[in-house]
Amino acid sequence: MDRVKLDSFDLAILRLIAVNGRMSVTELADRIGLTKSPTQTRLRRLEDQGVILGYRAQINAHQIDAAHIAFVEVKLSDTREAALRAFNAAVRNVPEIEECHMIAGAFDYLLKVRSRDIASYRQVLAEQISVLPHVSSTSTHVAMEAVKETGEVVMP
Repeated sequence: MDRVKLDSFDLAILRLIAVNGRMSVTELADRIGLTKSPTQTRLRRLEDQGVILGYRAQINAHQIDAAHIAFVEVKLSDTREAALRAFNAAVRNVPEIEECHMIAGAFDYLLKVRSRDIASYRQVLAEQISVLPHVSSTSTHVAMEAVKETGEVVMP
């Protein structure tokens, strides 16, 4: 896939909507120094080219009883391509797994898992994570406090 060429206006648009995806095109145009029409054209182009994948709400995890965060190191018994595909597909079906990253290092994957509390996390670990395809071991690190958690991509 070819990288999309972004100019300073495109980057400004991305920086602003990463913080506030509901910003109106008029306000966005004012903030980047263009008129509404070219700003809207640029925004649509960024969406069409797959630079902007979508818009979503930031949910207060405390309000929905999902503030417990654990990071789980996962080692697999098999790391051939078919095993990785099976693991990846299965991970996508576990709603408590918020993020899953393949890691180059002492373990194979790092999961970010959200749950109500440590007891519910223990159940997710035992009944859903440990039984994922090819899991040989896990190691859990419980987050004590989220110091920075934006979900934003850092712009160059």
